[in-house]
Amino acid sequence: MKTVLTIAGSDSSGGAGIQADLKTMTCLGVYGMSAVTALTAQNTTGVYGVLEAAPAFVGQQLDCVFRDIRPDAVKIGMVSNADIIRTIGAKLREYQAAHIVVDPVMAATSGSSLMRESALSALMEELFPLAEVITPNLPEAERLCGFPIGDEADMLRAAEAVGTVLPGAVLVKGGHRTADADDLLWHGGTARWFRACRVDNPNNHGSGCTLSSAIASFLALGHALPEAVGMAKAYITAALEAGLDLGGGSGPLKHNYAILEGGAVQ
Repeated sequence: MKTVLTIAGSDSSGGAGIQADLKTMTCLGVYGMSAVTALTAQNTTGVYGVLEAAPAFVGQQLDCVFRDIRPDAVKIGMVSNADIIRTIGAKLREYQAAHIVVDPVMAATSGSSLMRESALSALMEELFPLAEVITPNLPEAERLCGFPIGDEADMLRAAEAVGTVLPGAVLVKGGHRTADADDLLWHGGTARWFRACRVDNPNNHGSGCTLSSAIASFLALGHALPEAVGMAKAYITAALEAGLDLGGGSGPLKHNYAILEGGAVQ
């Protein structure tokens, strides 16, 4: 069985973070493991508390995983401070980790900040160079490229601006667009669009976590990056179309949409 490690924060409501990652990995047929960077007290309406893990303890979790069940791919999500980021970077280099997907989580779906301002430069210096792909949404891409993104031409400029300074690829996600949900992959100096109709579902809590962990899962299963992105996008689109409605705010996706009552799989 292929294995995938998520390095991210915990979501007490189960819709995002390591909970969303592990659900995704399980549904896609890989064995999921986790190194927890922070505990959050949150639900569909917002983030009400964050308790960061000590950097040394994050490193200890990574040692335990890599020395026993080596991951075939790694997804990195919420990493809220520079010391944790530097610890993760050092460990991933030490163990020569492969197929690293970095989701630069800066805020929750509710808008609550999940990253200290000082951590962004550490993220760019320590983890972006290790990534096979980074997966910023439009607000995150704007912070990375330094200009507003309004249309497809801006997405292309942003992807090129960020992608040309990275050894890996960048996937600029279009989930914040109103007319469609098109994503743009800048990979090896070329651009490729992944088109999708916008799903009329306000319950998209944890969608970024789900997409990035799905990409990591498909990379672990041996798919090339463009194929992994396309398959991950199809998975998250179907999870949105399933129309799960939980909580009083932006609810979670139905990660197990293909599992019927009684445990049968479609």
